[in-house]
Amino acid sequence: MELSWINKVRIGAVITLGVVVIGILAWPLAAPQDPMSPVRSSGIGLLGTLGLLALAFAVGIAGFFIAWPHGREIGILAVPFGLATWAVRCGPMQSLTQSHASAQARQEVVGSLLFEPVYWLLIVSAGFLGVLVAQCISVNRSSKGGFAKLQNCLRPNAVVIGLVALVVAALVCAFFLGAFGQDLPTSAKSMAAQPPRGQIVFAGIGAFAVAGFVVKKFFDLSYAWTTLASALVIPFAVLAYYRSDMIEKLAETQPATSFPHAAFAVLPVQLVAFGAIGAVVGYWLAMQYDYWRQHENAE
Repeated sequence: MELSWINKVRIGAVITLGVVVIGILAWPLAAPQDPMSPVRSSGIGLLGTLGLLALAFAVGIAGFFIAWPHGREIGILAVPFGLATWAVRCGPMQSLTQSHASAQARQEVVGSLLFEPVYWLLIVSAGFLGVLVAQCISVNRSSKGGFAKLQNCLRPNAVVIGLVALVVAALVCAFFLGAFGQDLPTSAKSMAAQPPRGQIVFAGIGAFAVAGFVVKKFFDLSYAWTTLASALVIPFAVLAYYRSDMIEKLAETQPATSFPHAAFAVLPVQLVAFGAIGAVVGYWLAMQYDYWRQHENAE
């Protein structure tokens, strides 16, 4: 079950599409005034958001037809890779903590980050929707079949399984972000500092790849559920690791580049962009694992 060269070309073309259209051409919509500052949803106005949603939708449609006949599987990568370009290009989280030195200011910053992943998930979802619309156009499905599929998705047991998968994925992602996203501490007693961009890329993709594998293997759900879990990682990390007394101690004794957990060193746009990519990777690794097991047993 190896990728053929033509599928590799399709993947490369879809990634290039997302990087060029979203990552480069649409960069002025989100570019902060200070090039060292991180990209925040609060820096994008209503018109910019509507334009970004439209671009993501169009990129999803174009990605589907570029990757035809595997547009459903490959076209979804365009928007996440476009946002990943922003995530690598912008300033790190430490820029926010350095400009908000007091404990109260840091708590306000974290509070403002709690629901920001939902914004970036909407952008990624617009790309996914574009892929689905393109698929419906190409296949010309009947409305009856689509309604039957919707009824299956809305069954009570499916909803419960999905919610459990979301919680499990969020826990797995938070754990592996902490394992993969730690920079080397400056001393034996100090906390890990802000990881470099490359490590954040590895940590985000790696953590969500593990979660995507688990969600597919044990719940038989798609990468969409793992991607949605990116909205729960920061709230979970706040509940588990963020304490007022700890933040006060950090502000008094540690540099602004220190965090109580690696999840707080990852920007929401990084969490969603790398998370969506990792979720797809983990999903297909689980598929490949099942394929390998079936053929091994057959032999």
